[in-house]
Amino acid sequence: MSEALGHLDHPASIPTMPFLAADIGGTYARVALMQLQQDAGHEVQVLAYRTLACADFPGLAELLQTFLVHDAQTAVRHCVLACAGHVIGEEVLNDNSAWPIDLSRLRQAMALDDLAVLNDFEALAYALEDHSTCGCARLLCGPDIRADGPTLVIGPGTGLGAAVRLPDPAGSRVLATEAGQMDFAPNTIREREVLAHLAPKGGYMAYERIVSGSGLLTLYLALCAMRGATPRLATPEAVTAAAAACIDAQAAEAVDIFCAALGSFAGSLAMAFMPMGGVYLAGGFLYSMFALLERSAFEERFLHARSVRALLSRIPVRVTEHGRKGVLGAARWYLRRGAPWRNETGHVLVNGLTG
Repeated sequence: MSEALGHLDHPASIPTMPFLAADIGGTYARVALMQLQQDAGHEVQVLAYRTLACADFPGLAELLQTFLVHDAQTAVRHCVLACAGHVIGEEVLNDNSAWPIDLSRLRQAMALDDLAVLNDFEALAYALEDHSTCGCARLLCGPDIRADGPTLVIGPGTGLGAAVRLPDPAGSRVLATEAGQMDFAPNTIREREVLAHLAPKGGYMAYERIVSGSGLLTLYLALCAMRGATPRLATPEAVTAAAAACIDAQAAEAVDIFCAALGSFAGSLAMAFMPMGGVYLAGGFLYSMFALLERSAFEERFLHARSVRALLSRIPVRVTEHGRKGVLGAARWYLRRGAPWRNETGHVLVNGLTG
């Protein structure tokens, strides 16, 4: 299949050989073999695509090599990775990674000429440049419009990611963030009780400890302990299903707190970045619990209070599936910049960072 990437500034410098684009999360890796078509539309053709469970492999090199052997059935010398976390030196730093990611070892193990890296939510934000990739998005709250302006992408999964796309006539720019590491701020008495249970001695607790897949399970287990109930559910999916079926009081309350906290988190980021182009909540996790989000306190907590409420009420909030958006956004970012250049050590430099 082909996916439109839009106009590329320097098509002559863009490689036409197949390359890997991989979206590496804490639980799943989405990997694609891609090739640019040198035609008027500058479309990228997805030659092979597969979603792989990170836990099934001892490391990233083994995961990518398995894809190349069984799905791509070809060797590649160029690769772009969209990874949760950020690059420091030759290491991708992320508390939720399935395994350490050492870029120099990966480059050597796979005999790559070019290895470029960007944040996974940065890649998602680049994918949303093309409104056709947003077709499956469902409006959660706010006006059903598509306006110009910054776009905010938020995704609770294994962790909690966020990025901001800033429109520009010369091509959008994206700001990657570590917003999920911001200190959780309880809003209700019940949330304060949960926080006291999870951090009895006080101190810092990141938003992603609550607003993530594992955070939902953490909430459920905490509420069971606080009520003296025996936990019957062992996965975030089970908690969501029990809440939807109204068969477990702790699961229902955990989902309520999760959705409300997500609303506060999204609203706080919206006040910081003024995303009049909309807020996108990304990931299959949220997409599958859309009905629960709709009837939760998400919208009320997103809108906050006082005069800022009138502003936030003008911002559409949509829920979109993750799907191929990560690999498509990574490919867009990689191809737009053309062939990477090397420093004196032979390392490929991307946005001033070694990748």
